[in-house]
This record gives sequence, structure tokens and C-alpha cells, in this order.
Amino acid sequence: MRKIIQARSPQFLRLAALFLVIVLGLVLRRFGYAADLPFIVVKYGGSALWGAMVYLLVALFVVRSRPAAIAVAALFIAISVELFRLYHTPWLDAFRLTTAGALLLGRVFSLWNMLAYAIGIAAACAFDPARRTATSLRR
Repeated sequence: MRKIIQARSPQFLRLAALFLVIVLGLVLRRFGYAADLPFIVVKYGGSALWGAMVYLLVALFVVRSRPAAIAVAALFIAISVELFRLYHTPWLDAFRLTTAGALLLGRVFSLWNMLAYAIGIAAACAFDPARRTATSLRR
């Protein structure tokens, strides 16, 4: 029988964090400039949140992995998506022009995005509920 996710379980907390990160990212992209936030905060803050989202998504699927292994996998995925921006076809470029395409794949390749992803992934890893649970169990 499958285990039901309990409200205080690391997986539930990861899922809640995932939804929070997604909402924060969308709010930052939608209202960041209107709130007079600097370009660097809106652009790279959103990229850092995207990296954190990738970490949390990977963490939801590979439950038993260590947070450091999850971070490496998330960074690989994030960098792969960024490198994928260098590939162009008419249908892919048309998708990138949509809101969903821009949010999921982005439009323009940037080395700075990779740094922002790494920062977001590192932050998500540092605050991963599974890390805190594993640390408290060792004590």
C-alpha cells in the first residue's frame, strides 16, 4: 500500500516549497518592474527561483537521493535547458514566443542565467526539508 504524504513530511514540505517558489517567480516576473525593483533582481532573481524550482521538482521524483546528488542533477538539467536555447527551429522559436515557452525554456542564451540557476539550486538545497530531517535524525 502506498504511503500518504503527511503534512509534516519532507515530501509535503518540498511540494509546498515548490508551489511557493513558482508563485514567487511568477509574481516577480509580472510585478517586479512595476514595483521598481532593479533589473538584476527581476531578471536573475527569477532565474534563481527557476533553478530552485528545478531542484524541488527533481527532489520530488528522486525521494531517496541525498540533497547534494539532487543538486547536481538539477544543475545538469538547468544547464541543459540553457544550452538548448542555442538550438533553433521554426516551431521551437514559435513556442518560445509564447508565455509558457518563455517561462519554461526562455528565449535568449545567457551564461549569467547559469550562475543564477546554481545560486537558486544551492539555496534550495540548503533549505531542503529532507536535509533538515536527516540532520535532526543524526543527532
